[in-house]
Amino acid sequence: MEGEEGSQQPHLVLAHKLFLLRHPDVQDIDRVRLEEEVLASIESDDMVALYEALVAESVLEMDRGLLDSMRARIGEELKKLDEKITDAEENLGESEVREAHLAKSLFFIRIGDKEKALEQLKVTESKTVAVGQKMDLVFYTLQLAFFYMDFDLISKSIDKAKSLFEEGGDWERKNRLKVYEGLYCMATRNFKKAANLFLDSISTFTTYELFPYDTFVFYTVLTGIMSLDRVSLKQKVVDAPEILTVIGKIPHLSEFLNSLYDCQYKSFFCAFAGLTEQIKLDRYLHPHFRYYMREVRTVVYSQFLESYKSVTIEAMARAFGGTVDFIDLELSQFIAAGKLHCKIDKVAGVLETNRPDAKNALYQATIKQGDFLLNRIQKLSRVIDL
Repeated sequence: MEGEEGSQQPHLVLAHKLFLLRHPDVQDIDRVRLEEEVLASIESDDMVALYEALVAESVLEMDRGLLDSMRARIGEELKKLDEKITDAEENLGESEVREAHLAKSLFFIRIGDKEKALEQLKVTESKTVAVGQKMDLVFYTLQLAFFYMDFDLISKSIDKAKSLFEEGGDWERKNRLKVYEGLYCMATRNFKKAANLFLDSISTFTTYELFPYDTFVFYTVLTGIMSLDRVSLKQKVVDAPEILTVIGKIPHLSEFLNSLYDCQYKSFFCAFAGLTEQIKLDRYLHPHFRYYMREVRTVVYSQFLESYKSVTIEAMARAFGGTVDFIDLELSQFIAAGKLHCKIDKVAGVLETNRPDAKNALYQATIKQGDFLLNRIQKLSRVIDL
């Protein structure tokens, strides 16, 4: 199911096409092409359940002849697989029995029958002894879960994989799991953890079944900008040789990263505008599109204001290539939300920064926690006296 080395798992390619097919921003001419490609994939893998679901959603039209032929092929294949299992159990050894059950599991994954695939994977696991082979079954489960975006199943499978590694596991599979977990974190809006996991895996990336290396670098840069401080961004992303070899192939990404680090804010926003379509049309990032757009603007505004005690709104507008009214509206929203530590003097047209004092904040927190502790002790002493 993983396909050849260096190629994406076919069902995850199909999942992205299904996402685009349902996306309102995709043009009609592209939608027609996607329909043809999706139908061809469904027919080649006999994905009856998916076909019926898409027909019910009015994404595809019902072809009764196609449906009947797919069901017939599934019946024939299942009969052959069951015969192989019976033969292995009666005449062959334990490893052959396991292989026969694994073949049936992979067949259910191929046709997109999630419930039967999970059930058969459990049966296969019961026939499996080696930790590495058990890990491979977890990876099959994760691929199936990512196809359906079943986050509960993904979380449980990652926890299961980590517990398996406590029994022993090879280095290559551990690195693969980091990418799976990073993708899960990114898809659930934990960008900081995703960035750390991606950066840990960037020099040893072998998880081509999830996405190509170009896409991996794209995700690493996007999450890194959100999560890393300026020094770490320079060391781990801007100067990383693995990223430098690929970043030029991805439109706008190099300018997006380097203009932020070089404080070329006008260029940064031009590149950011070019990337928005890629982010919006990405299956994992699309649900967080508005959040990501907002948080990246917070990062860049904070970096600009870090250099000033006070600055005119007009000077900031020139630096960002926007109007005074636009910057005023943007900053007022972020200040009200507590994202930026500054205030606007509208009369003078000046921004004044009021960075929080870390030592003072720590002192206030200590006082607050001390009061809470004293209150608890007083309540406890009253109970003891009684």
